[in-house]
Amino acid sequence: MKRILIIEDDASIAELERDYLEIEGFDIQWVDNGQTGLHKALDEEFSLILLDVMLPGLDGFAVCRAIRKEKETPIMMVTAKREDIDKIRGLGLGADDYMIKPFNPAEMVARVKAHIQRYERVSRAASPVEDKVKSTIITAGPMVIDQDSRIVTIDDVVIALTPREYDILLLLASNAGRVFTKEEIFERVWGLDAMGETSTIMVHIKRLREKIELPNRDVQLVETVWGVGYRFHKWVD
Repeated sequence: MKRILIIEDDASIAELERDYLEIEGFDIQWVDNGQTGLHKALDEEFSLILLDVMLPGLDGFAVCRAIRKEKETPIMMVTAKREDIDKIRGLGLGADDYMIKPFNPAEMVARVKAHIQRYERVSRAASPVEDKVKSTIITAGPMVIDQDSRIVTIDDVVIALTPREYDILLLLASNAGRVFTKEEIFERVWGLDAMGETSTIMVHIKRLREKIELPNRDVQLVETVWGVGYRFHKWVD
């Protein structure tokens, strides 16, 4: 039975989440504050964490940041605030998704299932993106992407990427020169319908770029095509 940790101080929302998820066969653990939730998330194994943003004591952003330093467990943040800055802050800390209160419980369950299924595929080193790529080694100048080991190096230095960052890079690099919209990237990498929620792509692209900047070179590997999306630089030696 897959275990889900709910970190939520609003009992009515936590009970709603728990009831719908238990119907689907999930084992639910619920805590009502950030500090206890963080300890539980780090000390135990969960298939996914539903994390409220506004928590007493330690808020959801701090909890997400601390979890991401230790684990890649999927995190869905839940917020009552509609300001994009809150969404971007949460996703920039490594959250996989977010939902705004009030939300549709059926959609919440669908997204939970999709994130768990995708994380399990990534854990078996076979992401949806990799399934579509034939060559096991991709090179772009000094960058080498080894799909068998999921290791990316630049000038023989290993670049530490999260699973999401790696999959975005692999998708773009294996289709160098092709432009992908934010919606296409979200649907291919997250395995979910974007439904207009693409701010997470901008955050992940920004973090990816910071990690794969080429020293002493003017080339930007991940290029922005304004008004359309992103593409990987078509490297010519």
